[in-house]
Amino acid sequence: MTSLRTLLPAFIAGATLFSAPAMAADWILQDGSGVVGFSGTQTGKTFHGHFTRYHGTISFDPAQPEAGHAKIIIEMASAVTGDKQRDEALPGHDWFDVKAFPDAVFDVTTFKHQSGNHYNAEGTLTIKGVSKPVTLPLSIDIAGTSGLHARGSLQLARTTFNVGLGPWQSPQWVALEVNVDVDVTAHDR
Repeated sequence: MTSLRTLLPAFIAGATLFSAPAMAADWILQDGSGVVGFSGTQTGKTFHGHFTRYHGTISFDPAQPEAGHAKIIIEMASAVTGDKQRDEALPGHDWFDVKAFPDAVFDVTTFKHQSGNHYNAEGTLTIKGVSKPVTLPLSIDIAGTSGLHARGSLQLARTTFNVGLGPWQSPQWVALEVNVDVDVTAHDR
């Protein structure tokens, strides 16, 4: 016969488990987990590039997206476009100035649900010491504990972040608009 002493702890544990509120899952983003890319136009021709080193943490629960947050760090020296001259110029003072500003940081303070699996990641983007509010529209899919897949894009004016100084400030050679594309999978902690 099962005693009350045996059943009571089991009942309390079960009640606690089922009454606990949903908690945001914590996800880890690491190099090679997708693509953090960019594209622009130079002398009328589109070029594409990406960053090979980035990492971060994402706290996200689709039941309470507003409570979510994230911090994504991109190592600016890891930019690759496939064009030797461009790749040598990007780390320099006029462009990313990686000696003074090695990282760009996207500090997401909330996710706002739009519809279905579409959310706006709202936060602050800091590049070259310049911080600006940014909204990144994303589609987010979660596959159990195996991964959070996020895809999205936005357009930035590079000179807002002091990217492209000196003779490059004018859109004569390089357009001011830069597209940023994200297609990454973060994994469960």
